[in-house]
Amino acid sequence: MKRHWTKRAKKEAAAAYLFILPFLAGVVIFNIYAFIKNFAISFTDKKSFGTPRFIGFDNYVRLFADEKFYQAIWNTLRYIVICVPAIIILSLLIAMVLNTRVKGIGIYRTLIYLPIITLPTAVGLVWKWLFNNQFGLINAVLSKIGIQGPAWLSDPNMSLYAVCIVLIWGSVGTAIIIFLAGLQGIERTYYEAAEIDGANVVQKFLKITFPLLSPTTFMLVVTEIIGFFRVFDMIFLMIPPTSSGMPGARSIVMLFYEEAFTKYDKGYGAAMAIILFLIILVVTAVQMKLQKKWVFYE
Repeated sequence: MKRHWTKRAKKEAAAAYLFILPFLAGVVIFNIYAFIKNFAISFTDKKSFGTPRFIGFDNYVRLFADEKFYQAIWNTLRYIVICVPAIIILSLLIAMVLNTRVKGIGIYRTLIYLPIITLPTAVGLVWKWLFNNQFGLINAVLSKIGIQGPAWLSDPNMSLYAVCIVLIWGSVGTAIIIFLAGLQGIERTYYEAAEIDGANVVQKFLKITFPLLSPTTFMLVVTEIIGFFRVFDMIFLMIPPTSSGMPGARSIVMLFYEEAFTKYDKGYGAAMAIILFLIILVVTAVQMKLQKKWVFYE
């Protein structure tokens, strides 16, 4: 049946499209067009100056023969494996505590959210000082109890873990807020019925809390994994490019930055960005497929 638009409906539809036009323009220019442009550049030898020359798949062949690229992929996977489970577990536990009637709960919620609203530059500089192996606060505290602190940021075996600590600290707050919203959406009657049946705390968590929070957990896992595939800012702020600790902490995006904006090899960097996009696409598709096995929707 054909719909007949009234004059008022047409005006409302036009107003709605007008309001979303800036957003759509941003998506088209900064996402769709930029992706197509980047894809085209990946087949050229584009530098900062001069006319780029088409070189076919040379950048991709070079990329898959680059040991630094494989090391960056391995480092990025380590960030994901270490940080994502830690963020999910810690944020869920803290959210469950904050969901109870604790005295001064508003203050705790504010303190937990502070890392989110703090400028990344300030966070990176403060933690860089804390991890300094000569006069940093962390090693100073460790020395008081007879422990020789490591060179957190200059040791390639420790630099990644130091960055992970900062990333977890800075990311837990957002996950806590999301989990807290999910917990407050669970009806109290479920727990009351379970208590009548004699369920303990663990049983209530496994049978009620976690299943009802599984959509929230799934959303957080997907977004956190995508976010850690793109980790860059804390590595850039805490570890100098020439530091001996950089090889142990360098992510794919950090390597992309070095190739495209330090060495000005933009064609090679564009190829790296395309491969990263494909990796994220495949990993997200697998997660979407596997969600049917553990995510429960009401």
